[in-house]
Amino acid sequence: MRLAEASAHVWQATYARRLALSDLVAVIAAVGIAQFVRFGSALSNPTASLLHDITYTHISIAIAIGWMAALTINGARSTRVVGSGVEEYRRVWWATIAAFGTVAIISMLFKLEIARGYLMIALPAGMFLLLMSRWMARRVVVRMRKLHGRCVTRLIVVGSPQAVRDLAIGFSREPRSGYNVVGACIPGQNSRTGIGIPGLGTIPVLGNETSVVRAVVASGSHAVAVAAIEQFHGTGLRELSWELETLDVDLLVAPGVVDVAGPRLHMRPMAGLPLIHVEKPQYHGAKRFQKHAFDIAFSGLALLFGLPLLLLIALAVKLSSRGPVFYRQERIGLYGDPFEMIKFRTMVVGADTMAADLAQLNLGSSPRDPFKFADDPRVTKIGGFLRKYSLDELPQFINVFTGQMSVVGPRPQVQREVATYDDQTMRRLLVKPGITGLWQVSGRSDLSWEDSIRLDMFYVENWSIMADVVIALKTARVVFNHSGSY
Repeated sequence: MRLAEASAHVWQATYARRLALSDLVAVIAAVGIAQFVRFGSALSNPTASLLHDITYTHISIAIAIGWMAALTINGARSTRVVGSGVEEYRRVWWATIAAFGTVAIISMLFKLEIARGYLMIALPAGMFLLLMSRWMARRVVVRMRKLHGRCVTRLIVVGSPQAVRDLAIGFSREPRSGYNVVGACIPGQNSRTGIGIPGLGTIPVLGNETSVVRAVVASGSHAVAVAAIEQFHGTGLRELSWELETLDVDLLVAPGVVDVAGPRLHMRPMAGLPLIHVEKPQYHGAKRFQKHAFDIAFSGLALLFGLPLLLLIALAVKLSSRGPVFYRQERIGLYGDPFEMIKFRTMVVGADTMAADLAQLNLGSSPRDPFKFADDPRVTKIGGFLRKYSLDELPQFINVFTGQMSVVGPRPQVQREVATYDDQTMRRLLVKPGITGLWQVSGRSDLSWEDSIRLDMFYVENWSIMADVVIALKTARVVFNHSGSY
């Protein structure tokens, strides 16, 4: 057990130490670049003096120390978040804002007229270098997890067989999370020896809710996730946390709230009970205005700077095969209103009439759409290239600019697909359809219909501007790798 504990915490501690070193290098580089660009190479340039004995060299040292302190205070290198991705970036962001906010307040109180040009260089330079160092470190951890099975947290789940399955499948969908379910404790009397997980094998059952500590020791686990809250009253959960603390094992509580993003969950202690408040999904007001403004700005810039590429593709499509440049198809948009979606034509004329015949052949159809084939003979030569890099989707920025679509959102469906929606799935129509979306960066055409709907529903329930930016950035990577594109 001690070896297992060490393997879990050693890599986290090593990761945190290396982050501290890279943070120090990034911060020193940022203030050094700002001072050099603003004042030149002289370390004590008289023109850079603030008071009689204070120069910008002193200011740079003070800012670097304060910046590093802010990163530590905000837990940017905490073992609870190392290797977790977005939360690491968020803490770096807030620590940097806090550091420079403090600088602004101190300079105002003590009338230190720090050059704005110096701060305007140091802040973005430092932010960029810190986030890049985090991104590079994150890439190393993800690679170690995917290729070598290292830097992972072995997890025991306490809960019903269904809860164990749900958590195991959820973690398997996101291997970058670093959690690996290695055992389960089923509350009550149970004769099970294992829980079968489709595609993952069997998870051994190591006892019931009274056997958690023994299961942790036997399996060499690093954390326990409790999904059986009814079996653990306040006293029981507290006692379990004390027992696990002596083993230096983390305790997680899964509240059973499915597909709700973190920003919508708020802890509200009431009458001594930690209650989780779930915010309602927001489809109106300021958030919708922000999304609309983002769409207009993004699509306008894409059309402006992408015009030469659009004209070149249009010419290639026209010269390569007979037919129009654009392919227009009716899709279902916001609130169920139909609109005409625009794409570059990638198939021969009359391709729609051939779909039924091709469905009879073994062409390797998409699990999400039986009329979309991996080796589709209807696709033209230039069309195959456009589809490979999703260049055929570029004209949809016109749909975005005119307000029919959004940059990010559920993909617009045809009427035959919308006709199969149940009441829950109809919530997809509460936001505008998008050029890209959550399932486009999670497998594209390789996903099943159920998985794509689940991801779209998660997006609809939890969308935000920051999520849109993250999805847009991930789309560029997916397109470059052209995985699941056909």
